[in-house]
Amino acid sequence: MEQSVDHVDSNEHRVGRARNRGRAARQASRMDGAGQNSHLKTPFISRKIPTYDLLDEENLIKIEKAADTILAEIGIEFREDPETVELFRKAGGQVTDISAEAWNIKFEPGMIRELLKTAPERFTQHARNPAKSVEIGGDAMVFAPAYGSPFVMDMDKGRRYGTLDDFENFVKLAQSSPWLHHSGGTICEPTDIPVNKRHLDMVYAHIRYSDRPFLGSITAPERAEDSIEMCRILFSSEFVDQNCVIMGNFNSTSPLVWDGISTQGIRAYAAAGQGSIHLPFLLGGAVCPVTMPGAVAQGLAESMVGCALTQLVRPGAPAILASFLSSMSLRSGSPTFGTPEPALGSLVMGQLARRLKLPLRCAGNFATSKLPDGQAMVQAMMSMMSAVQGGVNYVLHSAGFLDGLLSMSYEKFMMDTDLCGALHAYLEGLEINDDTLGISSLREGGPGQHMFGTAHTLSHYETAYWDTELNDDQPFESWSEQGGDDAMIRANRRWKKILAGYQAPYLDEDTDAALLDFMNRRKAEMKDAWY
Repeated sequence: MEQSVDHVDSNEHRVGRARNRGRAARQASRMDGAGQNSHLKTPFISRKIPTYDLLDEENLIKIEKAADTILAEIGIEFREDPETVELFRKAGGQVTDISAEAWNIKFEPGMIRELLKTAPERFTQHARNPAKSVEIGGDAMVFAPAYGSPFVMDMDKGRRYGTLDDFENFVKLAQSSPWLHHSGGTICEPTDIPVNKRHLDMVYAHIRYSDRPFLGSITAPERAEDSIEMCRILFSSEFVDQNCVIMGNFNSTSPLVWDGISTQGIRAYAAAGQGSIHLPFLLGGAVCPVTMPGAVAQGLAESMVGCALTQLVRPGAPAILASFLSSMSLRSGSPTFGTPEPALGSLVMGQLARRLKLPLRCAGNFATSKLPDGQAMVQAMMSMMSAVQGGVNYVLHSAGFLDGLLSMSYEKFMMDTDLCGALHAYLEGLEINDDTLGISSLREGGPGQHMFGTAHTLSHYETAYWDTELNDDQPFESWSEQGGDDAMIRANRRWKKILAGYQAPYLDEDTDAALLDFMNRRKAEMKDAWY
């Protein structure tokens, strides 16, 4: 039986009043700084949805055997680090000299996996604020900002080289978002600081403007040591020796090369008991096979070897298996991020990492779009959902990634963090019980009656749905009357508001002074180097 027009109108008015009340409450929440979705805030995500297993056992074994074949028959080339070569030689690697500073090492099937057995399946990275320490591995999932862009971008100033001011701004924006759990590392390159000194300013910015965990420098062994030493000042030497407080993100030189800068840095972090991420950056058809199963097998081989090195230095040191898979435009040679094939590869990497019992870094909010537009968010969502479904534990490029990682975008940073908030709700899954089934709400009103005022609705209305901080869900007329702002404009307005109201977390004055003294002394020991 159709409802009467009066009844429909009455319901529409009730819906309108409910929207207005909800909007007013959300606006008040923004004004008092309480934010939204407070029930979802957490130092890291404990996933409550299952991972998606794309491949069956037979096909996983094929990929693992392909990785073993690469390691046993082709080998990995090591450059300019004889100490690493000697460690692998003593462990059973078959070393062939290529030149005075280059060696090929082949590994019998099973050798690398055996070395990896001492690496922790899950570990804690401590923050200077203990309430914000994170766990990495198992069902834990950590979101961190994008990493490594030489350029920054916003709607007001356009695309330009990053500066220390930009770097500090992004640390502040990350600290201000409840949907990121980690401060990240080189959020953008501060190109106004000499190359050989900027690592000190970056690590200090993470310490000063955030109280979350962070990544240290990896661009030279001495910079890795400086990063660890600053953590000893912050946490104490005794604490650092027994706990992971900093990590390094190391790239292999694909295909099948580990250079001495990376391996010496890996050894520095491992010797100090600190964490490291071992990441092949694979562009299909350029530095790895164009077919995704081949890329996954190569990436698995390269990353496993990096992780194994940590265990030769210090068994039990935290090591993260990692994968950065990208397709390419084979017409132009340009990387194409956020495409479906690498997303499938990330799902498989999740399965392989779980079989190895290692934490995994993979995927993120990738985009090759030059603006934070529809293309950017479609590409980002394709890639990010592969991390979520694949069981990735540490997602480094969770916010700001644009222009194929060449640019860090202020506006996309805000869009991405809002998406990260939605993923907090998605990863909560569904709890099925008498209360969530809601029969009491139907019983209270009966057929044909709205449920705005039922006890069940009133008890759940604040937490039933994720509430965006950025989207505009008003009717078209209201949106148009208020200026018709698109997502980029709203994001631009939001990052400015956050920075204007930002307050740094407390840092002990003596610790701060000791950090600055260390930085000044180290800088005084070096002449400026700009390359």
